[in-house]
Amino acid sequence: MTSLYVDRRGVTLKADGEALVFYENGERVGTVPLMPLSRVFLRGDVTLSSSLLGKLGERGIGVVVLSGRKAEPTLLLGRPHNDAARRVAQYRLSQDAAFCLGFARGIVAAKLRSQATFLTERRDEEPRSRYLLTHSLRRIENAIAAVGQHMSVGSLRGLEGAGAAAYFEGFGDLLPERLKFSTRNRRPPKDPVNAALSLGYTLLHAEAVLALYSGGFDPFIGFYHSLDFGRESLACDVVEPLRVEVDRHMLHLFRSEKLRAGDFSILDGGCWLGKAGRARFYAEWEPLAERLRKKLSEAGSDLTAALAQTGAAATTFGAATAAPDAVPF
Repeated sequence: MTSLYVDRRGVTLKADGEALVFYENGERVGTVPLMPLSRVFLRGDVTLSSSLLGKLGERGIGVVVLSGRKAEPTLLLGRPHNDAARRVAQYRLSQDAAFCLGFARGIVAAKLRSQATFLTERRDEEPRSRYLLTHSLRRIENAIAAVGQHMSVGSLRGLEGAGAAAYFEGFGDLLPERLKFSTRNRRPPKDPVNAALSLGYTLLHAEAVLALYSGGFDPFIGFYHSLDFGRESLACDVVEPLRVEVDRHMLHLFRSEKLRAGDFSILDGGCWLGKAGRARFYAEWEPLAERLRKKLSEAGSDLTAALAQTGAAATTFGAATAAPDAVPF
């Protein structure tokens, strides 16, 4: 399965049998078969026919509309999973403090471990950055060791933040100095690396929402991230250990100069990726997206198993207090 990225003004998309058809100025300019598609991403002034939306929904093909410079995602979803009991179990466990704490410990430990693994890989390959990466790793390893000692979700967020500060200090040293990356920033991003990371995280989050929804979960009800108006908190939960995959990918894009500082522009206090750069970004993103979808599917399967046990699930996740590896993320 693959994704289709449409980033062009004045295009109309219609359904014609088992194909998606592109029209421009009233003329048919191209077709794409529906069968291999799993996602359609739209950016710019694109018009869709209602019959096409119906076909996409029938086939479970998610539609993600990226709006404005910030690429704010709006998701058009197909039919949800038929097992409503899965969502009822999710709602019930979201009110179980012991379950949420065990789950949160597992998420934070998994994220910290993924960061440590990435920096360890780079330290072995980067003599110039070895000292700083070793220092960052020591701080992250201390954070991993402390996960089981934290008795509230709020304190775990502080631990996660401390790990992120150490991680991005090491990550920044791996980047070319001309990119002027100093730390993670957003809303809006201030430099090319942060702009690319924000776009990558946005796409990852959208994939998580689609995967959870099709798997029968309510993306808005999380266990680590609490309820917040308009936020898909469960999607925020499951993407945390996967963010490093986006970081690794962006490091490759900038080092290989498939993305360059010249692809970005500063406007209204933020740094934004231009159209030519977005075309290369999307082309490079799709192979990573395929891997991320598999990982998100595995996370959904683990969640399904935990919710099916319900009462036993709290014990399983709670065991992560002493052994975070027990959590399936």
